[in-house]
Amino acid sequence: MSTQREVDEAEIRRQVHKIVEGLRAKDLEGLKRPYAKDVVSFDVEPPLQHVGLEAKLKNWANVFLVFESVTYEVRDLTLAVGDDVAFGHAFARLSGTLKDGAATSGMWVRVTYGFRKIDGDWLIAHDQVSVPIDIQSGRAVLDLEPSS
Repeated sequence: MSTQREVDEAEIRRQVHKIVEGLRAKDLEGLKRPYAKDVVSFDVEPPLQHVGLEAKLKNWANVFLVFESVTYEVRDLTLAVGDDVAFGHAFARLSGTLKDGAATSGMWVRVTYGFRKIDGDWLIAHDQVSVPIDIQSGRAVLDLEPSS
C-alpha cells in the first residue's frame, strides 16, 4: 500500500515528465499544465526573473523558434515532499535539430524546482536553471556532464 508521500512524489514526477513530453511535441498548451499561474522562473535567458505562466511559456516558445525537433532529458531527479510544498533538483539537457538542419547535443544544466499543492494538484511555483561558471574568466562552463 502506498503512503501519501509516495503518491505525491509519483504525481510530481509526472508533472516533470509533462515538461519533457511538451517540449518533444512542441506543445505549448501541454507545457501550461505543470506550472502554477504565478510561477517565478530564474531561467538561463535574460532577464533575471520571469514572472507568471505567460512569461515561462514565452521562454519555451523561444525554443521552438530555434529548434525544428526537440529532445529534452531530465536526469537524477531528487525530491523532498511535504504536505503542500516540495522541492527537487535534477540535471536537464535540451538538444535536437535546429531550424537550419544542424544537430546539437545541447548542454547539461542544473534545475531546481519548487512545487506547491494547489487545489489538489502539484504545480511548479518556482524553477531555477543554471550553469556553472569559471570564476577566474567569468565564463559559463557548458561542457560538463552529470556523473553516471
